[in-house]
Amino acid sequence: MVNKWRGDVALVIDGRQHVARLTLGALVELEDALEEPSLVALVERFEANRFSSRDVLCLLMAGLRAGGSDLTEASLAQASIEGGPMAAARAAAELLARAFAVPA
Repeated sequence: MVNKWRGDVALVIDGRQHVARLTLGALVELEDALEEPSLVALVERFEANRFSSRDVLCLLMAGLRAGGSDLTEASLAQASIEGGPMAAARAAAELLARAFAVPA
């Protein structure tokens, strides 16, 4: 079940709903994987639409792991995501937004 107060984002991968969230550990993983000096720099990268498909994959992977998924990066890269690459990018951006905002 998706809990927006916890920062959850739902994503349908290969026909199965997964829940992703960014924990503090996931954010540390992202800073390392995406070689960003700070969380603010990572958010600014997405806000300025300067993100790559690798950025989206890393962000989703970190969120999915933190959400309890057992998907691997290789399986996510080959998976069918409902809504395609644009839905994946929206989910990645939503993960970042929810990690730093209180839901209304």
